[in-house]
Amino acid sequence: MNRDRMKKVSYAIAAGAVLGTVSFTALAAPVAGVVGMSSTDTATVASNSYSTLSGVSLTVANILSEASAKQTSDVNDNNAAVVEQSAQSEYAGVAIAQVDNYVNIRSTPSEEGEIVGKLYNNSAATVQATEGDWYQITSGNCSGYVKCEFVVVGDEELAKSVSTRLATVTTQTLYVREEATTESSVLGMVPEGDDLVVVDESMADTGWVKVSLLDYEGYVSLEFVTLSTDYTVAESKEEEARRLAKEEAERKAAAAASSKRSSGSYYTGGSSYSAPSGSGGAAVVSYASQFVGNPYVYGGSSLTNGTDCSGFVMSVYSAFGVGLPHSSSAMRSVGYGVDVNSMQAGDIVCYSGHVGIYTGNGTIVNALNTSSGITYTNVNYSPILAVRRIY
Repeated sequence: MNRDRMKKVSYAIAAGAVLGTVSFTALAAPVAGVVGMSSTDTATVASNSYSTLSGVSLTVANILSEASAKQTSDVNDNNAAVVEQSAQSEYAGVAIAQVDNYVNIRSTPSEEGEIVGKLYNNSAATVQATEGDWYQITSGNCSGYVKCEFVVVGDEELAKSVSTRLATVTTQTLYVREEATTESSVLGMVPEGDDLVVVDESMADTGWVKVSLLDYEGYVSLEFVTLSTDYTVAESKEEEARRLAKEEAERKAAAAASSKRSSGSYYTGGSSYSAPSGSGGAAVVSYASQFVGNPYVYGGSSLTNGTDCSGFVMSVYSAFGVGLPHSSSAMRSVGYGVDVNSMQAGDIVCYSGHVGIYTGNGTIVNALNTSSGITYTNVNYSPILAVRRIY
């Protein structure tokens, strides 16, 4: 109970007690002294007076009771509000675009407003305010207004379906273990900066979460990862211009490198490999596929002597004059994104802690693990985080 309220209630109780005593004495004495009134009458009047005063005291008690009840109700309401606020879904202010392609983000809540960016289908934004039939939003590096009819707000299931819970590795080499303990066997290793898809957080209070990789699931310590929820966000007008310029430059560089290459064969370790020939996704697949059967080496980038998944993709594209990072998570930003249903040969397919090259017909070529080496794998073997296209 609030301290000031406690003081007021105490004062009221004290006042009521005094009122009852003083009123009885003050009224009973004069009544007893009224001329011509018998002692019986006096007793009757006194009794009536007491009953009346008891009513006064009862009224005070009722007021106090009501005040106390109201205070309790207020406290309960406040607690309920706090509980409701704390229990409110983190998705309450999240808007998800539901359009065929994209909805324009405008500088003002009007069709006449300048276009400052695009919110693509299933991309997310945070709602800042509502103005008529427009939402004021922020998404990525873009802020502005979108028509309410093109986004869905506060739908937790929809938001979860278009987002991914990630664990980003913050140590040089993260061990993925079979069980949630450092005594458990190591299933695999993941380099710093890579993102793993979180599939179970029920043991987070013990310091562990379960993650999914391409060919297995295991546990990682929260001490060495940072958890986050990943959404696709809007692209500002400036970001779109930079992306298109970058894509054009990469296409020109790849074409130039292709024109300078000469076809032929070379020998490594007793095996014959064809040099890259031509350009485009089909040429990339043809070149990459001849290394199937070669070993997987964590941290490696040699197509013949051993490479890991990102090293494989990096080295294949390097042969075509395209520079890529040696990181599966960083490859989620190279080239430009395409829809999963629009994949073509040569596209880079990004997974949780893994990456490969799409060959067509629902298959990728990738450096999978130490037991399989460079091999073919079903493209839907694990949830796809992104598909990136260079050509």
